[in-house]
Amino acid sequence: MRVHHLNCASMAPLGGRLINGDAPPHRAATLVAHCLLIETGQGLVLVDTGLGVDDVRTPGRLGALFRLSCRPKLAEAETAVRQIARLGYSPADVRHIVLTHLDLDHAGGLADFPQAKVHVHADEYAAAMARRSLGERSRYVPAQWAHHPDWATYSTREGERWFGFEAVRQLDGLPPEILLIPLAGHTHGHSGVAVAAPGDRWLLHAGDAYFFHGEVNAQPSRGTPGLDLFQTVVAVNRTKRLDNQRRLHALAAAEPQRIQVFSAHDPLEFERCREGAA
Repeated sequence: MRVHHLNCASMAPLGGRLINGDAPPHRAATLVAHCLLIETGQGLVLVDTGLGVDDVRTPGRLGALFRLSCRPKLAEAETAVRQIARLGYSPADVRHIVLTHLDLDHAGGLADFPQAKVHVHADEYAAAMARRSLGERSRYVPAQWAHHPDWATYSTREGERWFGFEAVRQLDGLPPEILLIPLAGHTHGHSGVAVAAPGDRWLLHAGDAYFFHGEVNAQPSRGTPGLDLFQTVVAVNRTKRLDNQRRLHALAAAEPQRIQVFSAHDPLEFERCREGAA
């Protein structure tokens, strides 16, 4: 399988070094929305979607809090559907979408691929549909799935063990080289997505299980004040989030040649992945 790394939403929150760590101390920081496009024998598979065309054209639906805090670029050229078209494909070629979670900056492009089956953790689906808390009413935008996608949901009561993680699932209609890994904490049903790579290697898209590369890919683990605060504020279960973060850190240290762990928003990890794929 061939994997393309796509940035489907550039963001420039205020904070500079408080967010990007060792980056130059500019007034604005840099974040990305790291998505994967996987070429398989069953068609194209998209892991997360970033923001969609409708989000860019009608940014008000994203909410003032997201727009003011994350300051997204809102460029239609960055949407997954436009990047996929530049690779020579049509939206109908995307047969499956696998979501780490349903936050608005991860699921905004669902409507751009209305024929795709959407795979997500069952607890995440339930939380996004109910939107019981104030935070969930802010982070989940029902307009992004108003086209009624073909959902496939997965429970933690089933699955196998994978490098110490439990209830890891293969996905319906997809090759066994793509796995859904429960990583709850940031949201109730947050997941990682593992993709097999040549040479008995794996890519592990950890979504928002962490935000800064030093939290998982440095010894000792280190974060940044701005992102540490943000993760604490938005997490639905801090204990689970920190536990999964520690497990990802241990995995990255134990299997550096076999498993490449990266998050959804770190620009340094995104550039490293893209250069490695090239």
